[in-house]
Amino acid sequence: MPVPSSLLIDRTATPIGELIVVADTDGALRAIDWTEHEDRLHRLLRLHHQGGYELRPSADPGGLTRAMDAYFAGELAVIDRLPVRTGGTPFQRAVWAALRGIPCGGTISYRELAALAGRPAAVRAAGHANGANPISIVVPCHRVIGSGGALTGYGGGVDRKRWLLAHEGVPSPVPGEGRGPPRSGGKGEG
Repeated sequence: MPVPSSLLIDRTATPIGELIVVADTDGALRAIDWTEHEDRLHRLLRLHHQGGYELRPSADPGGLTRAMDAYFAGELAVIDRLPVRTGGTPFQRAVWAALRGIPCGGTISYRELAALAGRPAAVRAAGHANGANPISIVVPCHRVIGSGGALTGYGGGVDRKRWLLAHEGVPSPVPGEGRGPPRSGGKGEG
């Protein structure tokens, strides 16, 4: 019988709600979610830890809680340096790696995300992989927008997505213009 993964959990207050931070004992980030979505966090952890998992409270595991506090205090680049570790299919991991390549202050469409993940025709699958991302903010799924610039769904809610993008310097779309936040070309820009 597989041994359950031993994970560390902490919580921190942010300007947009309480954040849950889950790390492994090596200090790699395994999951981030909002307190009111804790059920979803546990669903994703069960998917990524087939042998089960146990959560132990820990103050600032691996310095990750302090890093998230720094991000919310304006040190935006701190999330680029955080170690992450996930399960997932090879395609999901490719999508999540592509998400980490979106520079702070930039956005891309789901079509661009699929192309960056190596499967340009798999737009819908890229969207599903984006939605299954267990490490929001650090694996910045909030930086993916609709092809028309719309702030499409975000697991933490569109208001949080709007706040995160504004926090990172992406201007809100102007009502009536039909344009969204400015885009980047993805990796290497910014």
